[in-house]
Amino acid sequence: MSGFSADHAGADIRVSPNFGPRVGVAGPDMIILHYTGMESGEGAESWLCNPQSEVSSHYLVHEDGRIVQMVREADRAWHAGRSSWKGVSDINSRSVGIEIVNPGHFLGYPDFPDAQIEAVVALCGGICARNGIPIERVLAHSDVAPGRKIDPGEKFPWDRLAAAGVAARRPEPTEEGGPWIGPGASGRVVEELQAMLALHGYGIEITGRFEPLTRVVVEAFQRRFRPSCVDGVADAATRSVLRRVLSGATSDAA
Repeated sequence: MSGFSADHAGADIRVSPNFGPRVGVAGPDMIILHYTGMESGEGAESWLCNPQSEVSSHYLVHEDGRIVQMVREADRAWHAGRSSWKGVSDINSRSVGIEIVNPGHFLGYPDFPDAQIEAVVALCGGICARNGIPIERVLAHSDVAPGRKIDPGEKFPWDRLAAAGVAARRPEPTEEGGPWIGPGASGRVVEELQAMLALHGYGIEITGRFEPLTRVVVEAFQRRFRPSCVDGVADAATRSVLRRVLSGATSDAA
């Protein structure tokens, strides 16, 4: 990457060897947010730049807000792994990956510091502006790889990104109580739930049976849009939020 200069003003540069050309697209049309899931930001930065790791991201955001760019936005970083969204499986070719330093669920999962989120907001805003990425395509790793990944998780403050205009808003539920749809359910109500989840973008088959994959996809949706209740059960509130997301309520004014 000769002549590599930062796409984001103020970002430090630490070049990762783990990248390649984008395949079948001229540039990215989505952003994928991750957490590092490692004990330290320094360790994560080194791992993303280690050729033996065979992983990378375009950016890393440390707890203090410092941004490090490792792969040019024009290139394909190796961050999403096996994933899909709206029928597309090569998410790496279509996305900019942002790793956010946080040890994750298995190492205490602390809150994300204010300085770090402010930096993520500014970074996402610049990436969206440079590449024409709509806010509906600023996604969690758990969205494109449900069940396999759960980051950046239910503590990630999507509402702050939404307030800044760089992520979809989280609509409030319009229904509470009522019947739930979960393990053991089948029939038309499950088909409708699966169809709505597929329409939103998740890689899920419409089988009419509430299978383990359906549960983890519901969990992924809840982590993003109903973080107060991440249980994999599609109760009335979760279904009403999903319907509002599909109707465009995520673009409503606060």
